[in-house]
Amino acid sequence: MLLYRQRGQARDILLVISGEFGCTPKINGNSGRDHWAPLTPLALAGGGLRMGQTVGESSAKGETPKTSAIRPQDLMATIFQFMGMDGRGTIVNQSGRPVFPIEDGHPIAELV
Repeated sequence: MLLYRQRGQARDILLVISGEFGCTPKINGNSGRDHWAPLTPLALAGGGLRMGQTVGESSAKGETPKTSAIRPQDLMATIFQFMGMDGRGTIVNQSGRPVFPIEDGHPIAELV
């Protein structure tokens, strides 16, 4: 992040880091940890977004969102806005079927 900021590219590059989903704190024998799908780690940097903040909060054990959840459609809406694209239109997939990239997501208000 520091290098592209030094080069003046912090507004031009959006770095998105996301995990698959949260893991339970308890290890279950030989199978490892179970997964808590409702919670996914997410970090954004650059892209002209407002940085240096935490958005949202998980429950005490980290298994579910405690505050309003940021959904995958919200992340996509944020990325589309950064790219200057309208995600409300349709695109045609490889099978020729029209699909909506963003059906009900909204850019993450705290970041834009």
